[in-house]
Amino acid sequence: MLATKSMENANDLSLQLDSTLKELPVWEVEVEIHLPGNTLISLFEHEHLLPGIILTKNQDFVGMISRQRFFEQMSRPYSFELFSRRPIESLFSFIQSEVFVCSEDMLIVEATQVALQRSPQLVYEPILVKTKSKKYGIVNFHQLLLANSQVHTLTLIKLQDVKKQSRITKAGFRDLQHNYTRLLQNEKMAALGQLVAGIAHEVNNPISFIAGNLVHAMDYSHELLNLISLYQKYYPNPVTDIESAIAKNELEFIISDLPNLLNSMGSGCDRIKQIVSSLRNFSRLDESERKSVDIHEGIDNTLLFLQSRLKNQIKVIKDYATLPLVDCYAGLLNQAFMNILANAIDALEEPVVNGTVTQNKRLTTDVPTVNIRTELTQDRQVIIRIVDNGPGISEDTKKRLFDPFFTTKPVGKGTGLGLSICYQIIVEKHGGQIHCVSTPGQGAEFIIKIPLTLPAFPDC
Repeated sequence: MLATKSMENANDLSLQLDSTLKELPVWEVEVEIHLPGNTLISLFEHEHLLPGIILTKNQDFVGMISRQRFFEQMSRPYSFELFSRRPIESLFSFIQSEVFVCSEDMLIVEATQVALQRSPQLVYEPILVKTKSKKYGIVNFHQLLLANSQVHTLTLIKLQDVKKQSRITKAGFRDLQHNYTRLLQNEKMAALGQLVAGIAHEVNNPISFIAGNLVHAMDYSHELLNLISLYQKYYPNPVTDIESAIAKNELEFIISDLPNLLNSMGSGCDRIKQIVSSLRNFSRLDESERKSVDIHEGIDNTLLFLQSRLKNQIKVIKDYATLPLVDCYAGLLNQAFMNILANAIDALEEPVVNGTVTQNKRLTTDVPTVNIRTELTQDRQVIIRIVDNGPGISEDTKKRLFDPFFTTKPVGKGTGLGLSICYQIIVEKHGGQIHCVSTPGQGAEFIIKIPLTLPAFPDC
């Protein structure tokens, strides 16, 4: 019933640019669907890292149930009593969903790209790997991301070596170009993958459990309060001990405050759900359609996700003009805002961390500040200015600012892709302009200019 391959740490794997899924650690846990649901509970409790279980019928593959889907269902009211003793087939039929199956010969980079294009509900589900012998194994999605990150790093190192040597073979150049294209497409995941996986994935399960049971708690409390009201109506003169308990526990206050308390808890759950939903919508890789959006809303959402880095020590000043809805690729534009704002915070962060303020000519105040201004020109162009009062940028650095893989950050701190991707999003995808105005010691200003309506055929 249980057969697991030895689990290795994805960071210890010796991967290459052309590494495939068969080089990743795979879980091979199989359970017959005629067994009771308690069997799944035991397996998941025994193996805390187990991402999912393969379901079989007479040893033939039927499907897969993930840890997340299983516990989401079992945490709902009455689900445990309903499915724990019944055959697994009942539960599987109830929550059956699309399963993502890849060949073991598929490249890790390609598999990551395809997996990230799944719907938001499935994007963090584990993937099934099918071997040539028609056996199935399960790969944890987070391990796939770690492996993709390794290939990403290997590609950067390879490109740097090739640049130094100035000798690129024809075959090697083709492989690097393929990886470069995929890395550009996966950059959003690289920037936000850990954020979304660590918050949206982990928070969603417990908050769904709390929100689901809170409805029943409200109903139960309402019924109990009605019952107390009936007792007070038909037994208006309780014994001395009950009168003392009522006075001691302030029953009247509890009766008036309990509904408000439960409603506040419900509002808190709704707020957390809204934040998780915003995170998922912001980072969706399938957000490729153009639409008319409020640019200011995109900037505000980006600042919300960067709030933990601002830490109330970096001041944000917003000077928004009145803008109509802008025809654009909203998800890509949000990514550009994220990269530029993150760079501005990086420039301001080190003096704050060290407990000092750089003695630069600040643009507005001695407090580290990011100023965001928008305007609409007479020729119907939208201008977004993102200004920081950090240490500024030298002329030599400004010349290479938008070059792929160019970075001034220490090794391991940056990929050199952020501003390059911003350039592609603004200039090539939206037919706009982006440039930087800066003097060392006097901060930096990034000026983004995009048309109010997308050109019919922007350069791609």
